[in-house]
Amino acid sequence: MKASGAARKQGTETPEAMVPIALEDSKAVAQFVAWLRHSAPYIHAFGGKTFVVAFDGEVAQGERMQRLAYDCNLLAALGIRLVLVHGARPQIDAEMARRGLTPQFHRGMRVTDAEALECVKAAQMVTRLEIEAKLSQGLPNTPMAGSFMRITGGNYLVARPLGVIEGVDYLYTGAVRKVIADEIEADLEQENVVLISPIAASPSGEIFNLSMEEVAAEVAVALHAEKLIFLCDAPGIPTPEGEGVMASVTVTEAQQRLDEAGATFSEDLRAYLPYAIDAVRRGVRRAHLIARDLDGAILLECFTHSGVGTMITRNPVFRYRDATSEDVPALIALIAPMEADGTLVRRNRELLEQEITRFILVEHDGVVVGSAALYPFSEERAGELACLAVAPEYRRAGIGEELLRRIEARARAAGLEKLYVLTTRTAHWFLERGFVEVSVDALPKQKRELYNYQRRSKVFVKTLTQ
Repeated sequence: MKASGAARKQGTETPEAMVPIALEDSKAVAQFVAWLRHSAPYIHAFGGKTFVVAFDGEVAQGERMQRLAYDCNLLAALGIRLVLVHGARPQIDAEMARRGLTPQFHRGMRVTDAEALECVKAAQMVTRLEIEAKLSQGLPNTPMAGSFMRITGGNYLVARPLGVIEGVDYLYTGAVRKVIADEIEADLEQENVVLISPIAASPSGEIFNLSMEEVAAEVAVALHAEKLIFLCDAPGIPTPEGEGVMASVTVTEAQQRLDEAGATFSEDLRAYLPYAIDAVRRGVRRAHLIARDLDGAILLECFTHSGVGTMITRNPVFRYRDATSEDVPALIALIAPMEADGTLVRRNRELLEQEITRFILVEHDGVVVGSAALYPFSEERAGELACLAVAPEYRRAGIGEELLRRIEARARAAGLEKLYVLTTRTAHWFLERGFVEVSVDALPKQKRELYNYQRRSKVFVKTLTQ
């Protein structure tokens, strides 16, 4: 579900983030309770898993870092093993400007000479200390009250020189040669939060400036992380139509979008997306691209069904399958709100249990978000599409269309020639997909005898080509 920002009362002394929901605000209370309950499966799923969170210097300062610290504190409290990888590009540029130096870049990457390297070391050290300070808070009347996050770091990385590319010598700009994953794992086992700066030494003792995105991806791969999360200057990968973002894509789809429209993406997306794709291909379970300016973006992305950014996976996140008797409670939870508002006719629960094998279900992250059923009338070589339902937050994901396609395929396989549907709310949706309106008398006899004239559902039929 998309985040619905419930209004909070603003106190004069207490920070807004700590103001409780007024109990007399029943709508806000209901929203909070529903969100917390819907988050429970994710809380169970992510406990003990490793998240690598990557953010650049724009996040590592000011209010953005304050909000991120609050969220990291909550993630750690939920038992999530956190590795934070920070950048410092604006801080390095500021340090170079202070010293009268001009930054040099080639293909979006800094060319680090000896003078620039001194600026890198100074900026990274200060930035790291400031991040540690934010993460170490524990003041009363803040979301971190009573907590203490142990922040650790070390020489977890071995670097190598990037070398000469297209005739440009990158000097002290380097790449990751090796990640000492065992040492990071040891710190995580001690319930520490690991903070990694993108700067490391080579076996010869030289220091190299690394890219934050490469370090994050390599660390995530080495740790077999559950998630690699990039906070960036865009809310995610734009849809081809340019309306909103793609909520979830496979690595193949993400690469296709990058190849086709990468030149139009924001600076961060162009930089981070290739590493996110590569990390998932190499074993990271999921990568996420979310907006750095959205308060609570990590929580909303990871603990709500549809999230707020783009999630990249190796395989599609929607799973279509036949229903079993164990799915009855989940199916009831899906259709109950639509029965209550009249979109669906209420079904007898005992009968639903008996007919559950007629249903196709759609899962997202193990949660049932869509359903459809086929009731055949074999003597008349016809069938009824029934209980086509999709959770509200997924109704633009093409699930209804795919469910219809699968029901049609099932009907054809059973030798049926016509598919009927009764609806009170979605007539145009079916018309647009090849159905035509007919009278009640056109229904198969068995269905016609059960028609509810008080409900006055419209009847549509589609001829199935073999």
